[in-house]
Amino acid sequence: MEPTVIEEETETPIGQMCIDVFGSGWGSFKIAHMSTGDKIGVEMFEFQNNESPEGFEYWKTSTFHFCVQDPDIEGLVEKIVAHGGKQRMPIREYYPGEKPYKMCYVEDPFGLIFEVYSHSYELTYSQSAY
Repeated sequence: MEPTVIEEETETPIGQMCIDVFGSGWGSFKIAHMSTGDKIGVEMFEFQNNESPEGFEYWKTSTFHFCVQDPDIEGLVEKIVAHGGKQRMPIREYYPGEKPYKMCYVEDPFGLIFEVYSHSYELTYSQSAY
């Protein structure tokens, strides 16, 4: 999917999702989606307040999030919460009323944030999700 500018707003599903995840005050950011031949999806974010450290500050780097796919997204989110994790946002649809593609950010009991999709990365983003 081509690079896209996401604005902080509540009128679209992607705007709502990003406010759920990042809170308020981020304004806008750029996102690009890529997929490998073996069906691995990669998202690249560029926020307005990105910082480039002068040196490699290894203690400040981490995985922002990863994503798993489960057609029973509601059931998986319930299991995560039942085992000490957190649901960080409502389960949301990318194409409300049109396609059944859903997603949700969750947190495991150790604080690692990850995303759950109901459908494959390629299917979700093949015709632009926003």
